[in-house]
Amino acid sequence: MKKLVPLAAAVAAAAFLMAGCTNPGTGTSNPGGGATSGTTSGTTSGATASTWPDQTASLQGVTLTIWAAQTSTTEPASVVSAFEQATGATVNVVTIPDPYEQNVETKIATGDKPDLALWQPTAAQLTGINAATNLLTINDAPWLSSYKPGLKDMAGLLNDQRYAALITSPSVMGVFYNKKVFAANGITALPQNWDELVTDAKTLKAAGVTPFFEAGGDKWPTQFWVQTQLAEAAQSGLWDRINSGQEKFTDPTILGAIQEYQDLINQGMFNSNIASATFADQATALLNGTAAMAVNINALVAQMQTTADTATLNDTIGFFPISKSGTIATSVPDQTNGLVAFNTGNATQENAARQFMSFWMGQGYSGFVNAMNTVSLQTNVPDASGVPQVTLDLSSALANSVGSMQSLAVVNTDLYIYLANMIAGTMTPQQAAQASQDQFDQTAKAAGVPGF
Repeated sequence: MKKLVPLAAAVAAAAFLMAGCTNPGTGTSNPGGGATSGTTSGTTSGATASTWPDQTASLQGVTLTIWAAQTSTTEPASVVSAFEQATGATVNVVTIPDPYEQNVETKIATGDKPDLALWQPTAAQLTGINAATNLLTINDAPWLSSYKPGLKDMAGLLNDQRYAALITSPSVMGVFYNKKVFAANGITALPQNWDELVTDAKTLKAAGVTPFFEAGGDKWPTQFWVQTQLAEAAQSGLWDRINSGQEKFTDPTILGAIQEYQDLINQGMFNSNIASATFADQATALLNGTAAMAVNINALVAQMQTTADTATLNDTIGFFPISKSGTIATSVPDQTNGLVAFNTGNATQENAARQFMSFWMGQGYSGFVNAMNTVSLQTNVPDASGVPQVTLDLSSALANSVGSMQSLAVVNTDLYIYLANMIAGTMTPQQAAQASQDQFDQTAKAAGVPGF
């Protein structure tokens, strides 16, 4: 996971959103993903449970192509190997350079489609890929009943149609902390709201400890500081109001969260190199105790696992969700969490793609969970034995979570870039909020969202 980046904001990208559909933000002229796949055989795009191919049916002579980001290109490896052995198919995983989402959208706009792709299974990103035209629906996929409670409908849906299989636990925004630093400074109870978080930060700062570490040089983590503060507002319909134009980024809720972030920076609560520090620096600082806390998502654990084993993580790193008034987590599925199959117009390829999805979430799923050393999404498949406790805590936090901007907004903005500019001193909080609103208005209008 490198970026939870939003839809491309340029008008050209917005124009792509409009291609082949009437209103990708709120509905489409083709909500079912196409009555047929476009093949002469009339294969339906949304296969029913009775028409899903057998998981291990022979696919001799068939080659499937999967697109993946640079950070997820090895994720399908165990499934690909098992599937090829079971079916005789050839499966090629092709790495699309960063920025992944924008490059995929550009390629598809020119008619270049894979059979499958790892994709952020949020409404905004499914809109961005023009799911109603370009993707197969999987409304009656045979594995859906296997999901643990609350997970099935957490991602992958757009306009009541299911386009993406949720393959790994959605990422969660919250606070990662160094247990040893907390203990050494007398912090024995975890913060239960934003004010308590700030109080603990002041205690740490007074003791000479850097409370928070931010990776402003890589930009994308900055958005989590604002979004965690919006959880209660999101529960009460913030993003619905943003989507309809009833509320704006420049109104007190979002602007206030941006200003709070700036205030904490001004108070010296962050690392001195906040504007240039990287994501890797953040992981290192948290592990070695140079900083006490970092606000990020599951990707931070993966980064720390490149240098620390499970025992070290269990001994050193903890996680707690935080929100303005409580401990509501903010969930944000990323491109490592979802798998989509494309409407290519070739019945053989489409059926093989569905078969691969079914195998991944069926016979291949246990092997995948263990190969990835991750949490299982299915009731009948146990978690991998070596999963760090912090990863289990992240998964548990989903039970009391609300969707992020990426999940709930009809289009997303480059908020993280504007926040990084704010950190660098080239934008004020007001300017960052205004830039986000201007971009939202422009993209929503081009996409035909009512009210814009």
